[in-house]
Amino acid sequence: MIVLGLTGSIGMGKSTTTRLFAGEGAVTWNADEAVHALYARGGAAVGPVGEAFPGVVVDGAVDRDRLAGALGDDPDAFRRLETIVHPLVAQGRLAELEAARDRGETLAVLDIPLLFETGGDRAVDAVVVVTAPPEVQAERVLSRPGMTRERLDAILSRQTPDAEKRARADFVVDTSRGIDAARAQVREIVGTVLDPAWTPRRAGLPSDSEPGQ
Repeated sequence: MIVLGLTGSIGMGKSTTTRLFAGEGAVTWNADEAVHALYARGGAAVGPVGEAFPGVVVDGAVDRDRLAGALGDDPDAFRRLETIVHPLVAQGRLAELEAARDRGETLAVLDIPLLFETGGDRAVDAVVVVTAPPEVQAERVLSRPGMTRERLDAILSRQTPDAEKRARADFVVDTSRGIDAARAQVREIVGTVLDPAWTPRRAGLPSDSEPGQ
């Protein structure tokens, strides 16, 4: 099974592109959705996150606004959170990939916003970077409820710049030209990686290791 890591900065169209891969028959997994499940009532992260950050659990679930307030801009707090959440995310991802292999799936796409930042690009067969011009990105993100230019800048400061992502990618999908153009790009990538003659230049996914969130 070929495993692709899909990434891109905020507002670039990762979720849409992941759905396009699913439309081409790929098994898809989303890191943000996995974290949401861990934070929900009964999620495996609720207890340990509540212990590490008192007051962030409300009605049996992690309140993401309270958690954001507890984290602030403290790098040590972010690291403490990552030591709790990342192993839980990896466990769930490993289980889903193993199940996909057992079913005989041929292609899996892992939607991981911080793929490069966590070194996960070293543990997939190829990396797909989703991109769009800065003005398109800003327009998309600033249309979201509660988003401000300051919040956008703070998020971008913690992410690898788009230009660097594109330079490190194996494949690039530009979502600024409309859904049909993006679908055509995705279809071309799927055809390339499923061609028996294609050889990944990355290490691939070992059985006992998983890319980071």
